Amino acid sequence: MTEKINESKMKMNKVVENLESAFQDIRTGSANPNMLSKVEVEYYGTMTPLSQVSSITVVEGRQLYIKPFDASLTSAIEKAIFASNIGLTPQNESIAIRISVPQLTEERRKEFTKVVAKYAEEAKVSCRNIRRDALDIIKKDKTNSEDLRKMQEEEIQKLTDEFTKKIDDLCAAKQAEIMKI
Repeated sequence: MTEKINESKMKMNKVVENLESAFQDIRTGSANPNMLSKVEVEYYGTMTPLSQVSSITVVEGRQLYIKPFDASLTSAIEKAIFASNIGLTPQNESIAIRISVPQLTEERRKEFTKVVAKYAEEAKVSCRNIRRDALDIIKKDKTNSEDLRKMQEEEIQKLTDEFTKKIDDLCAAKQAEIMKI
C-alpha cells in the first residue's frame, strides 16, 4: 500500500508545482519575463508562445526588453501584448519592444495578496481531496489489518500536513514579495 502513499505524494507535488507556476504569473511590481508567459503571437499562422519567437530580458529592474528573432514580428508581438490584457503597454522601437512595468499601488498590492491567498487555499483543498481519495481506498482494502490501516491513514495525514505547510510557506513568501516596495 506504500504505492498509494507514493502516488498521493506525487499528486500533491504536482499541486505545489502548479501553485508555484500560478504565483509566477502574479505581478510583484518589478519586471519579470514570466509576466509574459501567457502571451502568444501569431507566427506563420500558428499561435506561438512569445518566449519561442523572441528573447525577453529585464533592463534596470523595471523594464522588459523583447527582441524578436524575426524583426518582422515586432508589430504582431505588440498586438499580442495589448490583446493579452496583462495591463502593460508595449513601446514599439521597430526592431524591439520595450515595456515599462509601473510600480504597484498599495491597493493593487493588497488585491494581489488576496489572489495569492485564494490560489493557496485552492491548492490546499486539492491536497485534502487527494488525502480523502487515498483514505477511501485504504478503508476499502479488506486485506489490511486494522493496525496497518491506521498506520497508512496516519502516513497520509502526515503527508497532507507536510504539503499544507509547504503551501502556506509559499503563500507567505509570495505575499511578502508583493508587499515589498
